[in-house]
This record gives sequence, structure tokens and C-alpha cells, in this order.
Amino acid sequence: MNSPYAEADNTQTSRPEASPRRRSLFAACGAHAVHDGLTDVIYVLLPLWQSQFTLSYSLVGLLRGSYSGVMAGFQLLASRFARRWGRKRVLVGGTALAGLSYLIASQANGIGWLLLALVLGGLGASTQHPLASSLVADSQQDGGKVKEALSHYNFAGDIGKTLIPGLIGLLLVVASWQTGAALIGLLGMGAAALLWWLIPRDQGSDANRPKNSAGKAAAPRGGMWALQATGIIDSAVRMGFLTFLPFLLSSKGAGTAGIGVALSLLFVGGAFGKLLCGYLGARVGMMKTVWLTEGTTSLCILLAVWLPLSWLMMMLPLLGLALNGTSSVLYGTVPELAGSEKRDHAFALFYTGTIGAGALSPVLFGHLGDLSGVPAALQMLAAFLLLTLPLSWKVQNSLDAG
Repeated sequence: MNSPYAEADNTQTSRPEASPRRRSLFAACGAHAVHDGLTDVIYVLLPLWQSQFTLSYSLVGLLRGSYSGVMAGFQLLASRFARRWGRKRVLVGGTALAGLSYLIASQANGIGWLLLALVLGGLGASTQHPLASSLVADSQQDGGKVKEALSHYNFAGDIGKTLIPGLIGLLLVVASWQTGAALIGLLGMGAAALLWWLIPRDQGSDANRPKNSAGKAAAPRGGMWALQATGIIDSAVRMGFLTFLPFLLSSKGAGTAGIGVALSLLFVGGAFGKLLCGYLGARVGMMKTVWLTEGTTSLCILLAVWLPLSWLMMMLPLLGLALNGTSSVLYGTVPELAGSEKRDHAFALFYTGTIGAGALSPVLFGHLGDLSGVPAALQMLAAFLLLTLPLSWKVQNSLDAG
């Protein structure tokens, strides 16, 4: 005979599971927002550092490249540390280190200290993408909402990119850059403390990782490499287009204010694209979503070359939605291909490739622009992006086979 309290007991035992899922997602989204904000606030500080320390443009490039280069290069090492010491410890420690780097920068009296601070910041930032993504995937797999949760995580990064540099830019109107850097550092340290409290339990170490997880087993290996290649092409085209867009707008008659408005329209569309395409991928499938977003992006890039300025400005939110939206679908596919026991490593490998491609793309396509002009370079970008269509078909076949 069923007890009248059975239903209540089941409800009570199920409630604790929902809270850790929410806390894990909130922690990962917060980490993404803070880390992306700390990464992009460098663009606000670079002109001030150049003026303060009389830096050449090559040294300015070295400062920016030191942060992003270390961040890209150490992500695989971060995943290995997480397997040994636990994802929570490594993610919290990396966030604290990123905050500490800005505290060091606030006391810098020369380029040597700045360079040291940014290398340490990149080292701390290298923990966020692979470990926070894996935290989302592991915590949401039982509810079957991995793609939707990763789209929220992806969207949170754009919120951080918008809010933190914007607020620091306003602060620097009335305060010194040293004060701004110190406050950024305190934000990072505070975020680390909050993450330590939010993340429910230390997952990710070999001792705590389930040997026979309920998660899906890894799909055939070729699918992961096809997904990696898709992400590399998508990231290379995105960063290449962002490099050329201001010059294209200028050639059509846009001034400095117009270029700023255009970039805002593009980024707003991109932020919502990351959120929307994660849901779309969960409902219509990875391949169909990638074909839709990449096909739309390629067409919009060609239209951007041919259309007059007013029409181009109206099209930019749609272009941003398609240009950035693909990444949410790709991130959401990584845990399906990697299997539950290799997610940290798979995310680290994926982000290393995409961030590295994003760093190299402006250099390579910039050289192409020097040789053939901006319109021709953009048309090459549009054609190059179509290589993702057969690659996504291979990824979908691996998912179906797995």
C-alpha cells in the first residue's frame, strides 16, 4: 500500500538536485561574464598605458597579445590541473589570479610590470572557458538542457564584455587608470570568493569524477575533429570580419560615431544570437542550425560589401545574430561528442583552437586585404565560411552514429 507521504518524500529528495543545477549554471555564467569583462577591459586601458609609458604600437600589441596568447595556450593545462585538484579549486584559483593581475597592474611603474601582470591575467583566464563550460554540461545533463544552458552561459560572456569595459570607461572620466585597474582587481577577487560559495561541490578531479556516468558516451572521434575545424573556421571568419568592418563602413562614408553605432548594433544582435541559437540547435539539430546561421552570415557579408551604408546599418543586427549565434550551437555539441569523462579536455582543446584562430585571423586576412583590398577580402571570408557546411554534416553523422 502506498504511503500518503511517499509523494512528499519524493518531492523532498528531488528538490536538492534542482538547486545545485541552478547554482552551477549561475556560477558558470558569472565566471564567464567576469572573465570576459576582465579580458576586454584591456582595450579601454591600452591607450592610457601607451600615453603613460610612451609605448610604441608594437609594444601595445605585445601587451594585448600576451594576455590572449597565454589564455589560449594554457587551457589544456588547466583541464589537466582540474582532473588532479578539482574543477572548483582550479576555476576559483584562476579567477583570483586574474583579479590579482589587475591589482599588480595598478601598481606598475613600467612596461615590465604590466607585461608580468597581463601574463598572470592570461594564465588565470585560461581556466574559465574549459572548466566553466564543463561545469554547465555536467550539471545540466540529467535535465537534458545542456544546449540551452550553454547558450545562457555564452550570452553571459557578452553581458560582461558590454558592462565591465563600459563602466570602467565611465569611471576613468573622473578617476585615474590605477584606480580603475585596482577596482577591476577587486572585482575579480570578489568573484572568486563568490564562485567558491556558489559551486555546489568539487567536481572534475579524478577522485570525484564518476567512472560510469549517466551521460552519453563519446561519439566517433572524427566528429570531434570536424567540430573543431568548424569552430576554427567560424572564429577566424568572425574575427576577420570584425577587423575589416570599420574600414568598410568608413569607405561607405561612416564617421567615428557611425562606426561606434554600427558595432553596437552588431554586438547587440550577436548577444541575442548566442541565446537564440542555443535553443534553436536543441530543437532542430546541430547541422540544420549551422547551415542556417553560416549560410545567413555568408550572404550578409556579401550584402555588406554591396549595399549602401543606410541598408548596411539596418542589416547589422541580423548579421550579428548569425555571426555570433553559431558558437552557442558548437559549444553545446562538444559534450555530446566528448563523453562525460573527457569534457574538460574537449572544451580546452576546442577553445584553444577557436581562440587561437581568432587571434591569427586578423593578421592573415589583413595581409590578404593589403594585397587585394577590403571588398575582395570580405568576399573571400564569405566563401571560406561555407567550408563549415560539409564539416557540420560530418559532425551530425557522428552524433547519429554515437
